[in-house]
Amino acid sequence: MAVTAAMVKELREMTGAGMMDCKKALAATDGDMDKAVEFLREKGLAGAEKKAGRIAAEGIVATALTEDEKKAVVVEVNAETDFVAKNAKFQAYVAQVAAQALTTTAADMDAFMEEKWAADESLTVKEALSSQISIIGENMNIRRFKQVVEENGVVVSYIHAGGRIGVLVDVETSIVNDAVKEMGKNIAMQIAALNPKYTSRDEVSADFIEHEKSILMAQIQNDPKEASKPEKVIQGMIQGRINKELKEICLLDQTYVKAEDGKQSVAQYVAQVAKETGASITVKGFVRFETGEGLEKKEENFAEEVAKQMGN
Repeated sequence: MAVTAAMVKELREMTGAGMMDCKKALAATDGDMDKAVEFLREKGLAGAEKKAGRIAAEGIVATALTEDEKKAVVVEVNAETDFVAKNAKFQAYVAQVAAQALTTTAADMDAFMEEKWAADESLTVKEALSSQISIIGENMNIRRFKQVVEENGVVVSYIHAGGRIGVLVDVETSIVNDAVKEMGKNIAMQIAALNPKYTSRDEVSADFIEHEKSILMAQIQNDPKEASKPEKVIQGMIQGRINKELKEICLLDQTYVKAEDGKQSVAQYVAQVAKETGASITVKGFVRFETGEGLEKKEENFAEEVAKQMGN
């Protein structure tokens, strides 16, 4: 496969590696983007996490909770432009979508779209969306939703940057009070800011650990100085780097961003609140939606678009 400039640009945005390194990686992997990322990582030229690059799709993330805060939902609804995403009509519509998603029993998006629209049962959710597209004058999409239920505690929600990021935190607790809810909110803010992949190390698969070890071993073997070290030292280096990575991607292992000493972990912060409130507290899980993550948006040249409109 011929390596194009666009492919090099995409790989560079994903990994932060140099242009020539990206070109070599794509050539070596026959243009396979995922394999090229692995190639760069093995050479020590890319980090463990792919960089998101520019999140292109517009829209907002919204949450809705039941009155007892034991059930919540987070939804993402996309639009074409940021202008529409900030529109009051669009935001009111998204709030209706969230309210419907809170009570739905649909197992997937297809089933959800065929449900009766709660605000007007003469329409389905899909038909109501089409109606909104006509009113607002821009293509829109209900992309996804996720419910969280916690009968033995509380679900805490947090919206960041006016709907750019939405977070739900599942907190199992023997006591539900303002202190516990504040803890949940602080953890939700941590999740929004640092984007962990897992709640705890228990969720990390053995396959993931072995894959990361193989990448780290390849990095060491590509460095003559490190490769010459004793096997025991090399294994210790690999485990140390794995522990460092897990501290970055596992919520409870992360350093709590509001810690006064800069050392307290999220798990230690939860334990502190549990002790202060006399409650038994477990952070069981979380959901984090970021508007447009994983989506590509068509890039328009503004001057060309204006000229095109004037020509019409």
